[in-house]
Amino acid sequence: MESEFHNESSSFSEAIAKKEKRKLNTQQKKNSVWSGLGMMGMVGWSVVVPAVIGSAVGLWLDKHHPQSFSWTLTLLLIGVIIGAIIAGYWVQKEDSEIHNDKNDDDE
Repeated sequence: MESEFHNESSSFSEAIAKKEKRKLNTQQKKNSVWSGLGMMGMVGWSVVVPAVIGSAVGLWLDKHHPQSFSWTLTLLLIGVIIGAIIAGYWVQKEDSEIHNDKNDDDE
């Protein structure tokens, strides 16, 4: 009789633990919408900031040291390339964190 009670108690505890884990995973997924928007913002700013800095420096160079080519366009392009590299780093980092979280959930 006592072992039967222990088995029922154990299965009840396991069921509660599974429901709690599902509830926590659902809450984390709701928060992931906001973190996804935040990540889009991070990627956007990662590209915009170097491009704007490159453009500003290019405008200054065009005004003070004119050349046969446009410093503004050249440095804008370099800024966009640097920004894309930075954004790629952030996306890769976030992707690896997501995969690590999924692997932890599977265990």
